Amino acid sequence: MMSVRLYILLIKASLRSRMQYKFNFFFSTVMASFVHISEFLMVALVMMRFGNIKGWTLYEVCYLYGVMMISKAIYRTLASDVHHLEKYLVSGDLDALLTRPVPVLLALMTQNSRVLFAEVGQGIILLFIAMKALMANGQIGWSAVPLTVLIILTGAIILFAIGLATAAAGFWLTRIESLQNMTEDASQTAARYPLSLYPKWLQGALLVLVPVGFVNYIPTLYLLRHQGGIGMLLGTIAVSFAALWLAMRFWKLGLSRYQSTGS
Repeated sequence: MMSVRLYILLIKASLRSRMQYKFNFFFSTVMASFVHISEFLMVALVMMRFGNIKGWTLYEVCYLYGVMMISKAIYRTLASDVHHLEKYLVSGDLDALLTRPVPVLLALMTQNSRVLFAEVGQGIILLFIAMKALMANGQIGWSAVPLTVLIILTGAIILFAIGLATAAAGFWLTRIESLQNMTEDASQTAARYPLSLYPKWLQGALLVLVPVGFVNYIPTLYLLRHQGGIGMLLGTIAVSFAALWLAMRFWKLGLSRYQSTGS
C-alpha cells in the first residue's frame, strides 16, 4: 500500500511538470490523434470496399484495434520511461535513480509521465462504435462491457510485461531500440488485426515469443466469436500474470548485473 501511494505521488509530480508546457501537450495530443485516425481509416476503407477479410468484419477489427489502443495507452501512461530505458543506460542517468530511496523500477515508471488522451479517447470511440453495432446484430450482449474492461486491463499488463522484459535486456545489450521496434512497436501494430491473417509461424511468434496476441485476439475469439469457451478468457488472465512474473524476475536479474556505462 505504501508503494502504491508513493507511486501515485510521483506520477502526480511528473504530470504537473509536464503540464508546465501546455502548448506542447495539446500539440502532441492533436498530432497523435491525426496519426491514429489516418492509420485506422486506411484499414476501414479497404474493409468497406471488400466487406470483410477472412471472415472478420469491420466492426470486429474495430474492436481489436480499440482494445489494443487503450491497453497500450494505459501501459505508456503508467510506465512511460520503461520504454526509454536505453537513454538512461547510455547516459548513466540510471545511476541517479539507484540513489533514490525508492525502488528503481518505481522511479523509472514515474519519470516523464503523460496521459495519452488521444489514444484513450479514440480507443473508447472505436469500442463504442464496434460494440454498438455488434450488440445491434445480436453478436454480443451487455455482459461484453465489463468483460471488455477486464480484457483491456489484462492487455495492459501483458504489454507492460513485454516492455519490461525488453528493457531488462538492455542491462546486457545496452542498445535495445531495434529490439523494442520488434517486440513492442511492430508486434503491437500486427496485433491490431486478426492473427488469422498472418502465416502460421508469425501467429506462433505473436502468441508465444511475444504474446501480444493475448492482448486482444485470443479473448476476442471468445467474446465476439464464441470460440474456445471461457477457458480462452481465463487463459488470457493466466498469461498476463505469468508474463508479469517472468518479466519482473528478468528485470531483477538484469538490475543485479548492471554496470554504469555513463560518465
